Order: sequence, then structure tokens, then C-alpha cells
Amino acid sequence: MTEDRLTQRTVTVVMAVIALLAFVFSFGNVWALALRLGVPHPVAPLIAPMVDLSVIGLLVGLRSLSLRGVPQEELTAATRLMHLCGLLTLALNVAEPLAAGHYGRAAVDAVAPLLLLGWGQVGPQFLRHFHALSAPTPAETPIPVPDVEHLPDPLASLDPRPEPVRVPPSGPAPAPAVILAAEPEPAPVPARRTASAAPPAVPEALLIAARRIAETHHAEQGEHITPGQLKARLGVTLPLATAAHAQLSA
Repeated sequence: MTEDRLTQRTVTVVMAVIALLAFVFSFGNVWALALRLGVPHPVAPLIAPMVDLSVIGLLVGLRSLSLRGVPQEELTAATRLMHLCGLLTLALNVAEPLAAGHYGRAAVDAVAPLLLLGWGQVGPQFLRHFHALSAPTPAETPIPVPDVEHLPDPLASLDPRPEPVRVPPSGPAPAPAVILAAEPEPAPVPARRTASAAPPAVPEALLIAARRIAETHHAEQGEHITPGQLKARLGVTLPLATAAHAQLSA
């Protein structure tokens, strides 16, 4: 867990440093370009921060959502806006050197915006994968098995066997008639119910990571991945890997 957090923080710091360097490189170039185009002096220094602050806000938002396992499909609009801001930063950064004919300087000034574009695409994906691999496995809740109810012994509650009824003799004394109480059959004891453990629930982020690993394994090996291999690649328990494999095979 400590290693995963250190990796996430390292990726976050790298993204922040790249955004800061892109701002530093572009601030002077955009200011000079604005003055060359006739933008008023009070407004010229505000153009570069306007674009760079948009990039920083989008990076912070994408990082927060990626760490919470939000699928990439739901971040399409934010990612596109991030790419647009990166392209604007690149265009504004190299426009003034290109207009002045300084092509070498334009190539150097394009490094930071290009790195910003790349990290804006790769950084959130890294954080999303780290979240999927470090997500805690949901604990399997044991299903309580009801104990067999102890039924009272039906024979123990019976009264003692009644005394034989004697019929008064009206003639020759007949043999005494004995009335016996019929013994009730014991009630059937219900069989113990066995609770079958339900398969664990697979988080959506873990299922996305498992599907990507399965596709990569199939492309490299030419065969479907097994639950054991999926368990080793994801670093989760075998029941959770088996449940993810079953959903991928469905």
C-alpha cells in the first residue's frame, strides 16, 4: 500500500511540475505575441495564465476522479478540453518564435506543451490503473447457518400408561379389558440447511482492469487467460479473480 501511494504521489508531482514548466515557458512568449498583435498592455500578460489555469484545473479534476476509479468513458469531455487547452498552449508558445523566424527556439519552446499534452492523456490512466490494483478486496461476509431446532421428545411428554379399566361382572367375570394409548410417531427432524456462499461482487474499476489484462494476454499468448493468471496479475484473492473471470467469459 505504501509503495502504491508513493507511486501515485510521484505521478501527481510530475504532472504538476510539467504544467508549471509549461506555464513558465509560455508566459513570456504569449506576452510578446500579444504585444506584437497589438493587444493592450494591461491585457497581454493575462492571456497565458488564462490558458494555463484551465490546464491546471483540468489536471486536478482528472486526478481526483481517476483516483476514485471513475471510468475513462465518463471523462471524455474533460479529456477533450484538456487536449484543446494543451494545443492552445502549444500554438501560443511557438507562434512568436515562428513569426520572428527563430525556428530552433520554437522547437525548444514546444517541448513543455507537448509533454503537457502527453501527461494529460497518460497521467489519469496511470492513476486509474493504480486505483484498480490497490482497491481493497471486499470481505466475504459469512452466511450464518441456522442451527437445527431441538424439538422436544414427543415420548417424554406422554402421561404414564393408564391403568386397565375393570368392567363390573354381570355374570362370569370376563378377562379385564386393557386400553393402551397409541404411541405417536416422532416428528421428522428438519435437515440442516447448507448455505452456499454467493460469489463476491466485482468492482467496476477492477472489472475494467481485468478485461484489459485479459485482452492483452489473449493478444500476446493467443489463448484466454485463466482465473489463476488473472489473480496473479491483479493481485487479488482467487474467489474475486474467479468472479471477474466469470463475468468476462459471460
